[in-house]
Amino acid sequence: MKSDAVTSAPLGELLTPFSDHEATLEANRCLYCYDAPCIHACPTHIDIPTFIKRIADKNLLGSAKTILESNLLGATCSRVCPVQELCEGACVLGSDHPPIQIGRLQRYAMDAIRGRETQTVSIGDETGKSIAIVGAGPAGLSCAGELRKLGHAVTLLERRAVGGGLSTYGIIQLREPIDIAIGEAAFIERLGVKFEYGVELGHDKSLAELRRDFDAVYIGVGLGQSPDLHIPGEEWIFDGLRLIEQSKMEAAPMKLGQRVVVIGAGNTAIDCATIAKRLGATDVTIIYRRTIDEMTAYPHEYEFAKAEGIRFEFLAQPSAVITDEQGVTGLTCQRMHLGPDDSSGRPSSIPVPDETFVVEADQIIKAIGQVRHPLASLLGLGIENGYITVDENFETTLAGVYAGGDCIRATGAASTVMAVQDGKLAARSIHQAIMGGPS
Repeated sequence: MKSDAVTSAPLGELLTPFSDHEATLEANRCLYCYDAPCIHACPTHIDIPTFIKRIADKNLLGSAKTILESNLLGATCSRVCPVQELCEGACVLGSDHPPIQIGRLQRYAMDAIRGRETQTVSIGDETGKSIAIVGAGPAGLSCAGELRKLGHAVTLLERRAVGGGLSTYGIIQLREPIDIAIGEAAFIERLGVKFEYGVELGHDKSLAELRRDFDAVYIGVGLGQSPDLHIPGEEWIFDGLRLIEQSKMEAAPMKLGQRVVVIGAGNTAIDCATIAKRLGATDVTIIYRRTIDEMTAYPHEYEFAKAEGIRFEFLAQPSAVITDEQGVTGLTCQRMHLGPDDSSGRPSSIPVPDETFVVEADQIIKAIGQVRHPLASLLGLGIENGYITVDENFETTLAGVYAGGDCIRATGAASTVMAVQDGKLAARSIHQAIMGGPS
């Protein structure tokens, strides 16, 4: 089987792993650039030429160690990072030859040492300091692991039953199997981080308690639920993140319609449409109120969706769900046109008077982003447009309380790798603050 073959299971991991031979061949294509552009393009600044050279030398433990020195969630990021836009997009070979498949080589190295990651990580002398981390997503796991490496006692509070955050519950199985995300949480736990599941800040624990009992607090709670569309019949619309979670967490096959409409044009919308298509829907349409140029999905994700047979209806705004006694039969949409830029910096979408149309559907899914987590205002933290306000050290407006990940990203792209970097940088700031010196 070719290395880029799609797996037989409809929602199995999209690409088969490199064989030893394939990994060696690909690693030997690397030019091992000095001051390599791929390092600068990686938000966590992994020493990419070094980890690839160690694969070529068949030193997989050393390769993984190089990755983990910069990114403790190297297995997740090897799968979900938009490498086409980051490291691989910066590869100097890209202008004349296919770029090095950095993501797949990173996956190869990380998979090779799965369960043995702690062999590559050293823990510093115990400092006697303790930190509480809120949220076991990528930002929280990264911060917890980095602080533990520095010798601090770390307690991680997670409201759900399983760690990993969006990696576990919100990334389609095609891109990241659930055992990878759960395995990385287990790796952080093996470093000596204490996990407390089923504990929700503001309900089971107060911020005042954490500030009293710990030397510092780090909040990495991500974002909240999907926003409402405020259209008639919205109660018939299924939430996209819930769809992804069910596709990963539930053993029984999911039942989806034959004519599925997905509202939204980000990467999550494409994931939802892909699930529907691969689980047997004959007609899948993505509805978006702007044009292809304003989509938040990455260009390669758009091309992937088209190859899957997913149809796009641009300049369309949902206005009502149509139902009969059997359930959903369609979605009424308002035709739109583009106007002046709005607060997002993209052209606004303006209704075309008296121009509506109906898309036939027996199931409608929304994937229109997530609302800001209400926790920040409940805790009395400073906020900007609903996001937690932090300074250059990731400290919030409350002394000794830090935050990172999607919950602080008022500007710029939110992504797993950026959350990991937030956690790493915040750990350094926390260490410096509680130890009274440079990190």
